[in-house]
Amino acid sequence: MRTSLKRKIISVCDEKIEKKGTNVGLSFYAFFANKNDDPELLMEAAEWWIKTHELDHFEKAVKIKAMVESE
Repeated sequence: MRTSLKRKIISVCDEKIEKKGTNVGLSFYAFFANKNDDPELLMEAAEWWIKTHELDHFEKAVKIKAMVESE
């Protein structure tokens, strides 16, 4: 996964955790605007989430952040 996407995921997870607590869940769509302005990046996130790690649609932000930081 490219570094810019890792930074974006960690930033979004931090923001969600700060606002809603450690129990907050999110999907990979949380890392993108409501418009598909970068389909290649969206597919990279989707592949990491769905194919590589076989995650559920919604996962805890703390889990996703830890996974990204450990890679």
